[in-house]
Amino acid sequence: MNLDRRLFAVALLLSPVVAHAQAKPITLDEYLNTTEINDARLSPDGSAAAIATTSPDWKANRNNKDLWLWHRGGSAIPITHSGNNSEPQWSPDGRYLAFMSDRPLPGETPTPGSKEDSAPGKNDRVWLLPTAGGEAFPLYREPLDTHAFAWSPDSLTLFFAAEEALSKSAEEAHRKDWKDVVQWREHERGDLLLALPLASATAALTAVPDAHTDPKPAEDRPAYPAGSRTLTHSPLAISELVVSHAGDQIAFETGPVAHRLENPSDTECFVVPTAGGAARQLTQNEGLEGRLAWDPAGRSLYVLVRASGGSIEGPYRDVQGRIYSIDLATGKPTGLGSRFEGSWEDLTVSRDGKVFAVGLRGLNQSLYRVSGESADLIADTPGSYGHLSPAEHGSALLFTHSAISEPTQVFLAADAAHLKSPEVITAFNPVFHQGPQPEWQPFRWKSDDGSDVEGVLLYPPGKKGAQHLRMLTLIHGGPADADSNRFGANWYDWAGFAAANGWLVFRPNYRGSTGYGDTFMLGISPHLVSVPSREILAGVDALVKQGLADPDHLAIAGYSYGGYMTNWLITQTTRFKAAMTGAGAVEHAANWGFDDLTFDDAWYLSGAPWEKPELYASEGALFQMNKVTTPTHILGGDADNRVSFFENVVLERALERLKVPHALLVFPGENHPLANNPWHGYIGLREEMKWLETYAGH
Repeated sequence: MNLDRRLFAVALLLSPVVAHAQAKPITLDEYLNTTEINDARLSPDGSAAAIATTSPDWKANRNNKDLWLWHRGGSAIPITHSGNNSEPQWSPDGRYLAFMSDRPLPGETPTPGSKEDSAPGKNDRVWLLPTAGGEAFPLYREPLDTHAFAWSPDSLTLFFAAEEALSKSAEEAHRKDWKDVVQWREHERGDLLLALPLASATAALTAVPDAHTDPKPAEDRPAYPAGSRTLTHSPLAISELVVSHAGDQIAFETGPVAHRLENPSDTECFVVPTAGGAARQLTQNEGLEGRLAWDPAGRSLYVLVRASGGSIEGPYRDVQGRIYSIDLATGKPTGLGSRFEGSWEDLTVSRDGKVFAVGLRGLNQSLYRVSGESADLIADTPGSYGHLSPAEHGSALLFTHSAISEPTQVFLAADAAHLKSPEVITAFNPVFHQGPQPEWQPFRWKSDDGSDVEGVLLYPPGKKGAQHLRMLTLIHGGPADADSNRFGANWYDWAGFAAANGWLVFRPNYRGSTGYGDTFMLGISPHLVSVPSREILAGVDALVKQGLADPDHLAIAGYSYGGYMTNWLITQTTRFKAAMTGAGAVEHAANWGFDDLTFDDAWYLSGAPWEKPELYASEGALFQMNKVTTPTHILGGDADNRVSFFENVVLERALERLKVPHALLVFPGENHPLANNPWHGYIGLREEMKWLETYAGH
């Protein structure tokens, strides 16, 4: 039985199917009440797995991040019930599962206005769960802002990176002098890399204060865990760290303290001895490295530079994902799997040095074994693989897989030879097998310059191949992304819901998308919206010409860069009867200054606003707003640091002045992804569907 059929069979087995549900399309409540898999880690001996998920808590107005535990012979069960819990890591001896959590300690009361009372994600601690049984406990009690952690190979020490703390008097002096005023750059602090023996953590947990001894006055110094030692200080934040197999070195990746990625050189790899000392910079380039993994011999470090993560060979540019091996002695990078024509999206290295990777090419994301310049395909069931995790001892490999009509699940293969017949260990989101499902097919057409372009068509249930359908063109963000054969069901990825409600959904992989080669990706610059827009319109024209799409019932939508494109396209044509746009810029100069990826904007438009003012103007929808007649629905978070919320306001004001029907939804406290309150995404999609039906459905 192939992987897709196994998943379908298990999902049906583990959830009751209501007969009358077969005839009903999925509801909005069902569609958005999904569990998303964020991470999956295999235990050292391959007998268990930890799975990190996100799911909505409608009563608490929040999204829950939980951990699940699977043991061989059983089913996955939740093991956390409070706080945001993520990044599970097994101790090498398998006795503990460590994870990050923002859950408060018993009796802990945040002080109003302090870091403990700030946004979710601040003041995370490392927690430990004994795998033999018992409650999770904190590695330390101090209110540190921890960013990354890793185990020593002997399981006796945990290394973690946290923002450099201030002493009590320094905190008080800062609060007295500055109140709630923020110095934009001067108040930023870097990270300390700390080592804490597990024995010290457990001793502190079980220590009982001596009631007959007067405590000594606390010294006025930053509070770090008792027994911890500082290995090194980084002026930048530390976003990822991995310990060498010999346990003598730690490699870590840096990032900007304020999470504003203004300069690619802030993201570099460093190496420091576990005994402590000055960190040695290993890379110096304009690529954004990640997914660090040691060569077992300790002579090199593997890194993944994701699509749109720049290039380590020269000046920054948006190219497909790449894998490198970096020589520890010289810092020289060597490209791996360079003959692969797609984009490398994930990377892991087994204990015996085998390099496994996930590569996107066209509409499918498959599994490969990488050696030198070559990449051997080892699993190609149609769909998308991800979250690779090999066993520390043995040859088992854990991974996720999904397809457009198959929700993401976690699978376990005994070894690389059994990747096509794995064991499925989760059965999340069974509702997507309980009713009629949209069908899909690839769609290919020629751009206005003769280039080949590909996308995806989703049909309403039972309507595959039907003619004269009302059509929604749904544009992916990025632009360095692709609409491929993978599952999605949320406020951003709502193609399946629109299709279930009677719409043919066209998802174009325009110029700049990943999976089609560097030349195709690079072709979007410097014409950030005008070139892709012509390709999208050529695709719409082809679908109308072939009789699949009804020209009187066309609509367009997109979020983030998809919002950029939607805003632009309604200035270029009046063929769309409705538009739904979110977090999309209408001009590029102010947004260049606000975007946390400022350098990326400048690359796309080949310079800063004062260097290429003509391009910034000619590629800006704002300067052609007088052409718009399409009724437009707008939404966005008012705390967005990627695309300024005020871009939405500018668009709304222009449409108001032009007397074009429009609406604007404001989501308080939401950043670029609407991740805080699930009701925001629910209401947003509900209103977009109403807008779609009102203006383009009849």
